[in-house]
Amino acid sequence: MLPFEGIKRTVLVKAEAETDLRYGCPPEKRTLKQLLDYGVVNIDKPKGPTTHQAADYVKKILQLDKAGHSGSLDPAVTGVVIVALGKSTKVVHYLLHAGKQYVCIMHIHQAVDEKKIREVMNAFVGKIMQMPPVKSAVKRQWREKSVYEIEVLEIDKQDVLFRVDCEAGTYIRKLVHDIGQKLGCGAHMAELRRTKVGTFDESTKTTLQELQDAFVFWKDGDESHLKKILMPMEKSVEHLPKIWIFDTTVDSICHGATLNVPGISKIDSPANVGEPVAIMTLKNELVAVGSLQMSPENVMANQKGLVVKIERVFMDPGTYPKYAKETTKQ
Repeated sequence: MLPFEGIKRTVLVKAEAETDLRYGCPPEKRTLKQLLDYGVVNIDKPKGPTTHQAADYVKKILQLDKAGHSGSLDPAVTGVVIVALGKSTKVVHYLLHAGKQYVCIMHIHQAVDEKKIREVMNAFVGKIMQMPPVKSAVKRQWREKSVYEIEVLEIDKQDVLFRVDCEAGTYIRKLVHDIGQKLGCGAHMAELRRTKVGTFDESTKTTLQELQDAFVFWKDGDESHLKKILMPMEKSVEHLPKIWIFDTTVDSICHGATLNVPGISKIDSPANVGEPVAIMTLKNELVAVGSLQMSPENVMANQKGLVVKIERVFMDPGTYPKYAKETTKQ
């Protein structure tokens, strides 16, 4: 499992409140036009194009000005690429905290005992040091990365099929090379597919051709196909702990204000000071993401104090009025 999948969170209620239905819109009720500005799509990248090219294809198909992706894949690698649309492009940055999953075929250069293969591969679970490949998007220097789990699925002579769950930025090609070095005979990556990015897996993937067809159907009056493909941007922060704020607090956060205790209705627990948290409306709309400055327990125990420093705002100012009225249940 990826790290967030093992966390069971409880919602702590600081003050019950109702939201004004005249403002905002629950993510599941957004129109397609709204999703083209505040949505994401899970693209099954084929072999050939770079990740940047795949995101550019999405932008052209949907006739958008902006689109951003969740992390690079080599042209020869296939699988899950999350493309954020319109004003939500920066939301994919927070998928870096969620981890990724791959399925790989490793070819070992000499016959090796199966038991030894498993033992050596298990030794790479945990914190590892990696030097990025010569052809990579980052500076070549030693970096510490986390491998959460390696599961050997099948061994056929010198070919090993395995699944790996790891931190974003882990180079699987280099991991395979290092395993080969440890085996004493060398190994190379024969094939690689990304099967999960955070909460996105292959169950929601779509091809570029399917996206093109769905867009054409929409222009012809049938929105059902595109509705199945486009997802609210909120799915990109499902792995983060959340804080729900009053309607009266929303607009100040949209203008970059910090979040203090009096603006909070509910908060997820556990959540660690310093980690990213998603600030949500009571309709479960993403307002902003920021760094947690106070533990959930202290939020519940105090009536004032700084809770979140805002890093990035996703909701437009004016979506909620400056002094929207909520009803607080005593």
